[in-house]
Amino acid sequence: MLKTNKDRLPILSVQGQVSHPGSRGPRISTEGQVYYLPGTGGISYNAKIGDPCNGWVADHLEPGVSSKHPDEAVNRAYNIYSCVGNEATVISGDAKGAKGFVVGKHGGIEHLMIHFDDDTLEKLVHEDKIRVKSCGQGMTLTDYPHVTLRNCSPILLEKLNIKEEGGVLKVGVAKTVPASIMGSGLGSPSSASGDYDITLHDKKITEQYGLDDLRFGDIVAIENADSRHGRQYQTGAVTIGVIVHSDCIIAGHGPGVTTLMTALDGKIVPFIDDNANLKNYFSV
Repeated sequence: MLKTNKDRLPILSVQGQVSHPGSRGPRISTEGQVYYLPGTGGISYNAKIGDPCNGWVADHLEPGVSSKHPDEAVNRAYNIYSCVGNEATVISGDAKGAKGFVVGKHGGIEHLMIHFDDDTLEKLVHEDKIRVKSCGQGMTLTDYPHVTLRNCSPILLEKLNIKEEGGVLKVGVAKTVPASIMGSGLGSPSSASGDYDITLHDKKITEQYGLDDLRFGDIVAIENADSRHGRQYQTGAVTIGVIVHSDCIIAGHGPGVTTLMTALDGKIVPFIDDNANLKNYFSV
């Protein structure tokens, strides 16, 4: 088992609420076509972790329950401190007491996405309050100081398929992605919140890497991508992340990836693992 400093990580209560879907008017595709499509926010009853993230009649669709706090300053803490895998509990409304877990973060709209079971989804309404037991930011790997963890809870770290070999971490992923097709989120000054989009408009590369069948909750590796601080291209670096929203029709956007870990100089080596999805790790 990987040694960490998890015994010294605080577990803090942070709070948000179910967000209402937003509408920003028409979306213009890379081919110049105009569409009116559902997108971010709300309660998604039929798009969840484990489901395909491509092909929806939507743009930036978020799986499960989208949440945020209406106070911008509080929402920053809600987003940054929450980590993938943290326990979430509904604390108001008909679904009060129901538990789920954090599945990702979406930058720009600054949403935190949470998985709940079907019974809970039916009881939830917009503005129901959600408490997250946040824990994970600041976690380090004792024997691998060159590997940076971001947005990864201790419980998720234990579930990831990681093998130690000669000072290198081999990490099981559903897909590998070339940095050349990463778009929105590139150049962000911080990887502690938000996401980083895989653009799928180049069909040749999409087919080459088998990205047509990406799923919400897939663990992926972005080659030559350094996300230790911000997000940038760096030869030999690898970023491991999780797919957090759907594909998109507009240029520079596509399935979003929230960072989980990153390292330079080949210190992380991905390998293909068909089981590498949050749905399988959390048995939902």
